[in-house]
Amino acid sequence: MQKTNAMRMLDKAKIHYDVHEYDTSDGQIDGVSVANKCHQPIDHVYKTLVTTHDHDYFVFVIPVDQELDLKKCAKAAGVKSVEMVHVKDLLKITGYIRGGCSPIGMKKQFQTFFASDISKIDWLYVSGGKIGLQIQIGSQDLIHITNGKIADIVVD
Repeated sequence: MQKTNAMRMLDKAKIHYDVHEYDTSDGQIDGVSVANKCHQPIDHVYKTLVTTHDHDYFVFVIPVDQELDLKKCAKAAGVKSVEMVHVKDLLKITGYIRGGCSPIGMKKQFQTFFASDISKIDWLYVSGGKIGLQIQIGSQDLIHITNGKIADIVVD
């Protein structure tokens, strides 16, 4: 298996992680399907969402079955408002494509926020940097390597 940027960064930082591959031939790559394919609880599988405000980018990492509250995200980021980055711009901004966007190893280190639920779990799954690949990592290690902050960012 070829290493992704996310894996290379974790290796360099000497952070332990496990790689899990899943079948994508059925086209089901949404987070809930990925959790089921990896035989993991949905609340342990997180998705990475990228937003923008005035040419600044912010990364939000939340459980796959939850939805971002953009007003809460803007407040967490300390800006007036945020909007989702267009899918067509994701690769140019992050180096990753939709369905394979990892919070680790983006082209630049953007401010990263994690849903407050992350403090309730010891480990989680995030994209490994390409479709069909998940990384299992300790929640504190993930927060540390992304220099992330915990915030209330999901719809109640």
